[in-house]
Amino acid sequence: MNTAPVRSSRALRHGRHWARRLALQALYQWDLARQRPAEIVAQFAEDDNWSRADTAYFGELVRGVTAQADALDARIAPYLDRPMAEVDPVERAVLRIATYELLHRLDVPFRVVIEEAVSLAAKFGAEGGHRFVNGVLDRLARELRPFETGGS
Repeated sequence: MNTAPVRSSRALRHGRHWARRLALQALYQWDLARQRPAEIVAQFAEDDNWSRADTAYFGELVRGVTAQADALDARIAPYLDRPMAEVDPVERAVLRIATYELLHRLDVPFRVVIEEAVSLAAKFGAEGGHRFVNGVLDRLARELRPFETGGS
């Protein structure tokens, strides 16, 4: 039995998981310090977990989110119960990453996007923040991916 495609798929998921995890940290840093994305990407290339990450995906997330932060925030805002500036910085970064993926990475199923975002929010965000992220992204995914979610 050939298991190469399974391993390849598993490796891809693992690498993207680490890319999202590092991107979350990088975008948190960018949000607070407004350091240039290229500097942040170079800095994270020194991280101990860099070899675990899909580095191209990491770069895409960091550059894409920083370049489109205002547009992403505008997509997210209707689903928030407070202004984006009042959202916890970790949860704000998670929401931006997931929204970027929902919009631009149609190869990633919406359920994977939401699951990864909720996992990151649970690990790094405020207590209960993962429920907030899940609720926002569930509604947002119905708008951005109606062909997948059955939403309108």
